[in-house]
Amino acid sequence: MASNEASDKFYLETDSDDEFQYEEVPIDEEFIVDDVVENLDVAVRTIRESQDDAQAAVRKESTARPSVTQHPEVVDDFVRNFLVRMGMGRTLDCFQTEWYELQEKGLLHEEDIDVVPDIYARNQDLDNEIKFLKKEVDKYRNAALKAKESYVKLRKERDYHRMHHKRVVQEKNKFIDDIKRLKRHYQQYEPTLHQLKRKYEVAMKEKMLAKLERDRAVGQVNGLQSTLKSMESFKGTSSLSLQDKRPVKGDKQVEELGPTQRALALEREKLSECDIQLLPEDFKRYPNDSVFPVDTGVNPYLSNSKAAPSHISRTGGFRLSNTIQAHSHSVSGVALHPRKQILVTSSDDNTWKMWAVPSGDIIMTGEGHTDWVSSCDFHPGGAKLATTSGDTTVKIWDFAKGECVHTFVDHMLAVWNCSWHSCGDFLATCSMDNTSKVWDLNSLRCRYTLRGHTDSVNSIQFVPFSNIILTSSADKTLSLWDARTGLCTQTFYGHMNSVNHAAFNLRCDTVASCDSYGIFKLWDVRNVSEMVSVDIGPHPANHVTFDPSGSVLGVSSNDSTIKMYELASGQITALYGHEDAVQCSLFDQSGEFMVSGGSDCTVRIWS
Repeated sequence: MASNEASDKFYLETDSDDEFQYEEVPIDEEFIVDDVVENLDVAVRTIRESQDDAQAAVRKESTARPSVTQHPEVVDDFVRNFLVRMGMGRTLDCFQTEWYELQEKGLLHEEDIDVVPDIYARNQDLDNEIKFLKKEVDKYRNAALKAKESYVKLRKERDYHRMHHKRVVQEKNKFIDDIKRLKRHYQQYEPTLHQLKRKYEVAMKEKMLAKLERDRAVGQVNGLQSTLKSMESFKGTSSLSLQDKRPVKGDKQVEELGPTQRALALEREKLSECDIQLLPEDFKRYPNDSVFPVDTGVNPYLSNSKAAPSHISRTGGFRLSNTIQAHSHSVSGVALHPRKQILVTSSDDNTWKMWAVPSGDIIMTGEGHTDWVSSCDFHPGGAKLATTSGDTTVKIWDFAKGECVHTFVDHMLAVWNCSWHSCGDFLATCSMDNTSKVWDLNSLRCRYTLRGHTDSVNSIQFVPFSNIILTSSADKTLSLWDARTGLCTQTFYGHMNSVNHAAFNLRCDTVASCDSYGIFKLWDVRNVSEMVSVDIGPHPANHVTFDPSGSVLGVSSNDSTIKMYELASGQITALYGHEDAVQCSLFDQSGEFMVSGGSDCTVRIWS
């Protein structure tokens, strides 16, 4: 038993040549299996199982990824492939013939027909790769050359544009310096220009006043000549009887009356006794009140009217002949002198101006309104002008005095339009305060206020040589009024929108009206009925005017055109020339030309 125990333990001798002190390594008892019994069969079986597992893993890998078996190329195939690649067909035939003969005869050794050494195949691959890389190098070299050329070109363009920019900057700085120098130069001459402009306006004003004085003197001479002729024709009558029939020369009140009042002086003297008897005892007449002339219903200018000019019906209307840059703001109204080629314009720049037509030379400028001037109208005698404004006033201007002689201030809101009576003693105006007024120029007071419209009264017109007034309103109606009583005599219904303007023709049997939706209508005054209704919308129609013959109607529209409507045929043509809304238009008494004003601050003359 002692020998068995001694055989189970092994001891390491401590004596060694290297004299190194070895330490005893403790054995971990947990990893020692006491029941394991060594057996050779078990070990052999374990080794075999491990080898089988390794072979199975190899087979599995070979089945998962099949490999390609490459056979080395033999010498004759190498030569054939080379000759085919080089395109040497005849050489290939000779080679194959001679090769097979030598092979059949057994003259070729095995080392001669063995596989081609790897170095040749590798050299061939390297040669092919060198050729491919050379092609790539050539391609990239060409691309680099092109990029270099583009870079050089872009650099040259950059330098050119940089120089051009510097030149432009220099020119700009030069122009700025020139502009500053010109501004300083202009500022030196600006006072002189203003002074010359004022002198020019004064000279034109004096020229106009001289013309008016000359015309007045010629009228007086003609009057004296007619008086002498009448005196010569009545030589047989006594001087006392003549003095009884005409007004007293020394009577101051008779001398202050207008031409129409002097004509009615005798009639008032004859009826004075009857008036005293018919009027009540406590009645007091307002001093200097004018008397409305007798309404005969006869227009003396009607006999002078003629048919429309042939060019209107032949070519469809007028052609633009002149343009006047009249104001700095919109032109709101135009008026023509009753006897001279003179035009007056009113504008939103608070001024009115007088022009010579068709030359377009300015004659006079009127300043005094504090707001936009809405309309203007010449006195029948041609020596005065009435203007209306948004400052609620009506001003009377005297050309002989060169100033405003009176201002009416009874309106409560902006005044839109004005119209003179043919006798020149009465002026009618309409306002945004829903009323119209009749002013007496001799007593300088409001004679009547026409009330009846329920909205702004946009236009007003005295029927020529009559006491009838025509008004149009934003309440969509037109009305006729008796100026002697201030009462409405007739109302026209039919418009569905605000009526912007209305006007009579020269015969006074037809009324034209236009509204804010672009519809204009013709009315028969005798039958109080609508004759024609034409829609030229949707742009508003601002103004209507008849030519002297009454056969053509001009409608000013917000679409910057003037529509010419022929009453006989119903044909409509448009006049193009304004660049903004047309606010007003007017024919001259002969019908040879027409003037128009618009929101583009210009006055156009059509002929």
